Amino acid sequence: MATVIVHATITLDGFMAKEDGGVDWMFGRPSAPEDDAVVGTVMSRIGAVVGGANKTQTIEDGEIPYGGMLKVPVYLMTHSAHEPIERDGTTYNFVVDDINEAVRLATQAAGDGWVSLLGGTISRQCLRLGLVDELHLDVAPVLLGDGISLFAGLGRHIELERLDTSAFASEAHLRYRVLR
Repeated sequence: MATVIVHATITLDGFMAKEDGGVDWMFGRPSAPEDDAVVGTVMSRIGAVVGGANKTQTIEDGEIPYGGMLKVPVYLMTHSAHEPIERDGTTYNFVVDDINEAVRLATQAAGDGWVSLLGGTISRQCLRLGLVDELHLDVAPVLLGDGISLFAGLGRHIELERLDTSAFASEAHLRYRVLR
């Protein structure tokens, strides 16, 4: 059975992006092979992705989950129906207003792999609904002060159990199980 994870790179103060959506702070940091190995392990286990569709329901280069490195089914939440889009070996499926259905479809597609939830809105909705099994956070040593938060507005207390932590040149890697 698939494991549903929130997988995100965040700043030490909990932001996924600057206020304007920029993520340039993620790039150009020192790295170690161990950092790459942690991220590589996560990516090798991902069997499907759930995220949000853009307003035009297109798949543009800057919006492709994991930069197109993963060739797994992607389920995008939207407010209006749209036919699936096939691009570079990846099928992008659009699910209208039903996050439970998107996670169910992604879980089926992932088999024994992981379903990665992308974005704050999707992650918070799934946490509120009890759909998340684990959090996988790569924490960069930077403070933005303001920006787009991963967990702000969650509106619910959730207990976690630490499964793994590691830190190398560029990030601290945190893995938690969501307790139900």
